[in-house]
Amino acid sequence: MFNSKDILETIKMIQEENLDIRTITMGISLLDCIDSDIDKSCEKVYEKMMRVAEHHVETGEIIEKRYGIPIINKRLSVTPISMLAAAAKGSPVKFAKTLQRVAEGTGVNYIGGYSALVQKGFAAGDLELINSIPEALAETSNVCSSVNVGSTRAGINIDAVALMGKIIKQASEATKDNHCFGAAKIVVFCNAVEDNPFMAGAFHGVPDADAINNVGVSGPGVVKHAIEQVRGKGFEELCETIKKTAFKITRVGQLVAHEASKRLGVPFGIIDLSLAPTPAVGDSIAEIFESPGLE
Repeated sequence: MFNSKDILETIKMIQEENLDIRTITMGISLLDCIDSDIDKSCEKVYEKMMRVAEHHVETGEIIEKRYGIPIINKRLSVTPISMLAAAAKGSPVKFAKTLQRVAEGTGVNYIGGYSALVQKGFAAGDLELINSIPEALAETSNVCSSVNVGSTRAGINIDAVALMGKIIKQASEATKDNHCFGAAKIVVFCNAVEDNPFMAGAFHGVPDADAINNVGVSGPGVVKHAIEQVRGKGFEELCETIKKTAFKITRVGQLVAHEASKRLGVPFGIIDLSLAPTPAVGDSIAEIFESPGLE
């Protein structure tokens, strides 16, 4: 239940403390789009994504207007494309161009999932996809790529680390006429999570449902303001304040997530609280660290 104090507090967070919904990211499984013919596979991908995400952007805009909560990005993530590339013969770049067509058709900001998970070694399709990343990101504007090269359980795939160093450099060179933006659309992970809504590292996890809605909430400014209210008080009170503030921020995200899921007929996945900085003044995690006295 929301009371008047909660509502006024949320309005203040939005108007004065840079609270916003950073993204609604719909994850879509492409496992049923696998085909040995790469052109048929691409058409299956396009058809499914356009059908499932047709109203994704429109829904986000409706929720924005209804609740007055800014939703900055509407995004999609898909099953790591290396899994589709393993079965199909041909250049994985065709999948990247298909994802770009979907981005243009749905109006989303970015699509994540031009990805490979190689923490335990290279499987079929992994090397082909990784080596194609520079070309894929140069040929598209809304497609993002990620590679998981290690995990606490499996260790680090040093061959993948060495290869990704070269791939990032090649992606920069391939997009040198666009401020080397290709490299900005690559994430190299250790311990990648499968329901991350944030770019450039989002991809749809294999164990996830056929489609899910994940919400990312941005709250550096709100957390900074909360810390300033307890300046000079004990560490225990500081921790409690941060915990309560995170809950309030997450509750806003939950409202948006459930509304989006209801309208789109897609299950709710997770809410992720981000403290990543934005260009807005007073919305930096650095200022959060400074508030307790860290220079």
